Amino acid sequence: MKNSSNLLLTILLSLFIVSCSKDDDPGTGNGEGQGNGNEVELNSEINDFVWKAMNFWYYWQSDVTALADSKDDDQDDYYTYLNGYSDSEDLFDDLVYQPGVVDDFSWYIPDVEEQLNEFRGISYTYGINLGYYLVRVSSDSDDAVVYVTYVVPGSPAEAAGITRGDLIYSVDGTVLTVNNVNSAIGPLYYNPTVSLGIAKIEDGNYTPQGDDIEISAAEITENPVFYHSVIEKEGKKIGYLMYNGFRSTFHKELNDVFGEFKSAGVEELVLDLRYNGGGSVLTSAYLASMISGKMSTESVFASLKYNSKRNEANGYTFPFYNNAAVFDKTTGLYTGESVTINRLSNLTRLYVITTRRTASASEMIINGLRPSMEVITIGETTVGKNEGSNTLVDSPPTSASDEEAYLDVDNRNPAHEVGLQPITFRIYNSLGQSEYTDGFEPKETVVEADYVSGPLLPIGDPEEGLLKAVLDDMFGISAKSALQRPGTTTSKLSTIKGKKFDSEMFVLPGEMEYLEK
Repeated sequence: MKNSSNLLLTILLSLFIVSCSKDDDPGTGNGEGQGNGNEVELNSEINDFVWKAMNFWYYWQSDVTALADSKDDDQDDYYTYLNGYSDSEDLFDDLVYQPGVVDDFSWYIPDVEEQLNEFRGISYTYGINLGYYLVRVSSDSDDAVVYVTYVVPGSPAEAAGITRGDLIYSVDGTVLTVNNVNSAIGPLYYNPTVSLGIAKIEDGNYTPQGDDIEISAAEITENPVFYHSVIEKEGKKIGYLMYNGFRSTFHKELNDVFGEFKSAGVEELVLDLRYNGGGSVLTSAYLASMISGKMSTESVFASLKYNSKRNEANGYTFPFYNNAAVFDKTTGLYTGESVTINRLSNLTRLYVITTRRTASASEMIINGLRPSMEVITIGETTVGKNEGSNTLVDSPPTSASDEEAYLDVDNRNPAHEVGLQPITFRIYNSLGQSEYTDGFEPKETVVEADYVSGPLLPIGDPEEGLLKAVLDDMFGISAKSALQRPGTTTSKLSTIKGKKFDSEMFVLPGEMEYLEK
C-alpha cells in the first residue's frame, strides 16, 4: 500500500513538473513570446488581417462557418488554416457569403491608397465611359461595337477627339465580336496605352473613321457634377442635373448647382443618374437634403444596420442636413469648412433617370426620398443594391469594444498595401423599407442603346431620348409618343462589365463622425 502511494505521488509530481515546464516554454508559434506552447508559425500577416477584419465587420459574418468567433480559439489550428492560403485574395474570396447569389459586391483591394483615390474621383484613366450594352453592327454579323456615353472633360479621350456616341469597334487591333467583348475591352481599364478603332453612324450606316486612335492614360480628377441646366417649357422652370458619382470631395460643386436652381425658382427637378453607380452615403444624404428642402433636420433620411456583432454601430442614421462638410480633393480629409446646403423647398416630386448602371447610393436617394415625396423613375430597372461597405485596412482594434477597428487608414500596418471592401451594412429608409434587391422598375422603359443607330444627342438636350421621355411624362404626353425612336438596324446583346466598384455605396474613412445615433 505504501509503495502504491509513493508510486502515485511520483506520477503526480512528474505531471506537475511537465505542466510547469510547458507553461514556462516561451513557445514559437505566436511570435509574441507569451509561452503558450504553440508550434505553428504564421506565414502571412495579411491573411491574419483578412480573417480578423472580416470576422469583425462582414455583414454576413454569422452565416459563414469559417468566420465563426471560435475559429481562432486554438492558435495552432487557426494558423494552420491561414497557412493553407498562399494568396490572401483566395482567402478573402472563400470568406464571401454565397458570391453571385447573396453577395455580389464585396471585393479585395491590392492597393488601398489607389482605391481611395478612385473613390475621391482621382484615377489613372483615359476618361471614357462606356454604354451598358454591346451592340451588334448588323443582324447577319457577329461583329459588335460598344458606344461611348460621355468623355471626362480634360481627359486624354477628349484631347483625342472622342465624343459621346462614338462607336468602338476594335481595341489594340482586336475587332470586337459578340463572343470576345469583355476580354477585348480590358485594356481600356488596365493598360497605360491603347489603340482604338472608332466608327460613327453616318446616314444610317456604320462607318469606320480612318486610322485607329492612339491614346495614353493619365491621372485625372473627374467632377461628378457632369452637366446641369434650367429648362423652360410651357412656362415652367425645370432643373436638370446629370450626376455621375457620389463623391464626398465635390460637395461644394454639387451644392452650388442647387444654389443656381434655387435662385432660378425651379418648380420641377430631373436627376439624371443613368451612369451613376453610387458612392458615399454621406453625400447621398446631402443630396437628399438639397432636394427635399421641406424635411426637418430631425427627420430620418436613411439608417444603417451592421452585423449582430457591431451592436454599437447599429442604429446609425442620416438625417436631412442643413450644412455639408467639405473634404479635400487630394487627401479626402475634412478641411474644417462646411457650406450651408441650398435646399429646394417647393418640390413635390422628383424625376430620376435610371439604367442598369444606376445603383447603391443612387438607389438610396430613390428609397430614402419616397416616404417624403413622389419619386418617378424613367429609363430602366436599377441594379438593386441595398447594401454598402466600409474600406477596411490593417489597423486592429485597441480594445474589444473598439468600433473604429480596421478603419484607421492613417495608422494602418505599413508592411503592406492590402485593403478590403466587404459589405458591412444594409440601408433602410425612415419607414424601415429596404426590399429592392430586384431594383426599382421605371414608370416608362426607355433604353439609351436603342438610339445608337443614330447620333446620340448631347446630354441635356430636351430632345435626347431619356430626357424627352421624362419631359413628355411631366407634361402629360402619352407614353407611345414619348417612346418613339429612330429606325434601327442594330440590336442589343450582352452587357458590358465595368470596374468592380462601379456599383457601390460606402462610408469613407473620416465620415463616421458625421453619422448620428
